[in-house]
Amino acid sequence: MDLFKLAERGMAMDDATWMRHANPWSVWTRFTCLPLILLAIWSRVWLGWWALIPLALALFWTWINPRAFQPPETTDTWASKGTFGERVFLNRKTVPIPEHHRVWAVILGGLSAVGLVPMVWGLWTLDVTMTLLGVVLVILPKVWFVDRMVWLYQDMADQHPDYAAWLR
Repeated sequence: MDLFKLAERGMAMDDATWMRHANPWSVWTRFTCLPLILLAIWSRVWLGWWALIPLALALFWTWINPRAFQPPETTDTWASKGTFGERVFLNRKTVPIPEHHRVWAVILGGLSAVGLVPMVWGLWTLDVTMTLLGVVLVILPKVWFVDRMVWLYQDMADQHPDYAAWLR
């Protein structure tokens, strides 16, 4: 099972949505999604079952974020190229990518998954330190992943005119 492709399908990403998500505002505000979800879950302490409302809003923000901004005027930015690299990575079964990019994407995804353990434990036990440790262990590999996706995009844009055409 390809968890990366499953996430893309869950987000219902099409060409227009990917181009809107290439807006740096979309990329950078995307990093608010996890903290908002965690805060909504934590709010069960204060809100009880009403915490489902901020959780639903945080999940909606996660879904709407790639659609919330206009396509960027220029895509020659780190954030845009990172988004393009994710598209290239997700298309790797149709257009193969260099093995080292695939390996690092899996490694970084695994490192992020490791962070889920202390994060979930911290949420369950209301331990701020464990929750924050988990958040850091989830987000840092994700930023590194995006940086690797920039590299992947640059490598593949040189070889495939369709990918190169995304850059403007």
